[in-house]
Amino acid sequence: MPIYTYRCENCGVQFERRQKFADDPLTVCPECEKESLRKVYLPVGIVFKGSGFYSTDNRSSSKVLPPKSDDSEKSAKKEKKDDDKKEKTKTKEE
Repeated sequence: MPIYTYRCENCGVQFERRQKFADDPLTVCPECEKESLRKVYLPVGIVFKGSGFYSTDNRSSSKVLPPKSDDSEKSAKKEKKDDDKKEKTKTKEE
């Protein structure tokens, strides 16, 4: 059975009550005995157990990213080729 939290809008008392789903919500305050009770909705605590909940758990080992050093070497080689082409065109024009 779930536990519901109630708060009286008249006197401010707050309490918890274990009730069945089929039970009607309480309306009469046990302290001031007025019909001013309201259910209070609180956030539910969630506990994640098992694998797959962390960023390190869901990575597959079959998916391998290329090392970043190769990318920098390729870009350096491309820049060198571009520089060589520019110099060749300059020497031809002169």
